[in-house]
Amino acid sequence: MDLKDFWQRLQRGVEVAVAGHTADKLLGVRDGFLRFFHDGLDKTVSVAVVPQSVEEEPVGLLVSDEEVVRHARKRAVELEDRLGGNYHFYIATEGGIESLDVDGRQRYFIRNWTVLRGPLGEAWGSSGAVQLPERLMAGFDSAQIPFAVPGTRRSGGITSSLTGGLETRRKTIALSTFHALSTLFYGVLESRPIR
Repeated sequence: MDLKDFWQRLQRGVEVAVAGHTADKLLGVRDGFLRFFHDGLDKTVSVAVVPQSVEEEPVGLLVSDEEVVRHARKRAVELEDRLGGNYHFYIATEGGIESLDVDGRQRYFIRNWTVLRGPLGEAWGSSGAVQLPERLMAGFDSAQIPFAVPGTRRSGGITSSLTGGLETRRKTIALSTFHALSTLFYGVLESRPIR
């Protein structure tokens, strides 16, 4: 697809292929696009988010930002290869655990990563990180950590559990999607003027 055709199609609305079919992924991606285009650029653009079948995720979370991004990127590339130029964007979004060793003590954080691909290239974005309380991680070895986190998908996920429902998986996906879009379009689309 050439860029002129891309910009013309974008004026009629944004079409996004998303790896997976869960509501929090689809709605989070949509929320990220709406925030970027409606709030950031002050453009009223319709956003169509289309779920795409992917191999089921393994039980437990990936451990390390590198693993999460690598997994999400692989899914986004596969979508783009399989679907060709049918959509403006191809997105995969995944949550994971990152550990930091600070002064000899491991600290664990949960965050979401989004990988976005399209004619303008590829960009990654992450949500903010929430620390897993040390008392929850005590006594677990590195193989048990991905299964020891609180929360369920139905109740809004780990982030919702840790924040008392004030943040949800949908919101972290929206933020990581917004961040990826901001990177992709930096210097390409002008944001609205400060009022």
